[in-house]
Parts: sequence; structure tokens; C-alpha cells
Amino acid sequence: MVFEEKMITNGEPEEEEEEEEEEDMVDPLETVRQKCAETEHCVHTRERLEHCETRVGSRSSTLEDCTEELFDFLHARDHCVSSKLFHSVK
Repeated sequence: MVFEEKMITNGEPEEEEEEEEEEDMVDPLETVRQKCAETEHCVHTRERLEHCETRVGSRSSTLEDCTEELFDFLHARDHCVSSKLFHSVK
């Protein structure tokens, strides 16, 4: 059993240390997306999306979906992100 473990790891140290380092890293895109989602225009489009989801969810059968509202929110957020992302990346 010990031999099999050595064969799997090839005698190299386990990768637990590398995994811990990866947890500390923060994706700048996610950070900027969160900040942009809190802007006034994005909050307004998110509220419209949530209102639509509530309305559609309260009906038992409907052909309506919230695709337009979702795209409006994503467009507003991505527009904000596009102007801010490269300022935070070197």
C-alpha cells in the first residue's frame, strides 16, 4: 500500500500547500463584477429581474420568461465591468 502511494505521488510532496495558495487568490473579474452589481443602474435592472422572476414564479402556467430582464442586467453589469477591469489588472 505504501509503495502504491509513492507511485501515485512520484515521491513529490502532496499538493495541499498549492491548494491553500490558490484559495488565497481572488479573481479580479469577480471583484469588479460585485462592485458593478452594486451601482445604481445595475441595482435597478436587477430589481426588474427579481420582480419578473417573482411574477413568473407566482403563476402556475405561463409562456413568459425573464430572458429580456436577465440580458438587461448582464449587459449593464458587463458594460460597467468593461470600463473598470483593466484598471485593476497590471
